[in-house]
Amino acid sequence: MVIKRRIFKLSTLFLGASLLALSLSACESRKNTRGNLLDPERVEDIRPGELNRDEVVEILGSPSSITPFGSDTWYYISQRTETYAFFAPKVLERQIVVVSFDKKGKVTKVDTVGLEQGREIIPVARKTPTHGNKLTVLEQLIGNLGRFKNANKNAAKEKDQ
Repeated sequence: MVIKRRIFKLSTLFLGASLLALSLSACESRKNTRGNLLDPERVEDIRPGELNRDEVVEILGSPSSITPFGSDTWYYISQRTETYAFFAPKVLERQIVVVSFDKKGKVTKVDTVGLEQGREIIPVARKTPTHGNKLTVLEQLIGNLGRFKNANKNAAKEKDQ
């Protein structure tokens, strides 16, 4: 009897410790890196007036984004985030390297923008009104009841002629 109690206590203790370890490991944060995280030494190698587009691609790789209109500018965008359980991710680090080129393809300017210069954008919650009837599901179902009956009769008459 005493042995059974000790085994029961040990198994309960082991089960409790296992549950505690599993619950603590579920709260571990996840760190994600997205984009092209550049080495600062490589960014320093890009000097205005000396390099062209092909040489920049060899040093930094392909850009994350290129301006479609106007000035010829390349963006290398990266960020590191940390997520705990089901909470929204927290941005730990953000780096945007902006490389501008002239019309001949030579580098004119290199800027690095960090998380400090970023601004949070709050989207507008307005809705655009649309024209037309606002029908409920029931009105849509009832409105279609006799609609196709006459169409089938007309198609049969045209077929006979």
